[in-house]
Amino acid sequence: MTNFSIVKRTMGAVALTGAVIGVPLGLSTGTASAASGDWDAVAACESSGNWGADTGNGFSGGLQFTDSTWAANGGSGSPANASREEQIRVAESVLATQGPGAWPVCGQYL
Repeated sequence: MTNFSIVKRTMGAVALTGAVIGVPLGLSTGTASAASGDWDAVAACESSGNWGADTGNGFSGGLQFTDSTWAANGGSGSPANASREEQIRVAESVLATQGPGAWPVCGQYL
C-alpha cells in the first residue's frame, strides 16, 4: 500500500468519526436551545415584561395567552394570576405544539 493510500484511508476514517460524533452533538444543542427559549424577552415584547398583564383584550399574562390556549396546555385559573414559572411551563407546551408562530411578532426571541 502506498503512502498516499494510507493517508487517504486515514483521512476518511477521521472524517467519518467526526461526522458520527459531531452530528448528534449539533442536533442536541439545537434542540436544547429551541426548547428553552428566551421567555423574558418574549414577555418584554408581548407585555412589557408584566407577567400579571390583563388588559381586557382577550390575552393575559406575561406571554399573552388566550384562556383557551392556556387551559388546553395545562394552565389553571387565569394566566395573569399565574407565576412566571407556571406561564413558562405552559408556554413550553404551546411552543412544542404550535411553534414560535404562536407569538407572531415576539416568537422571534425563541
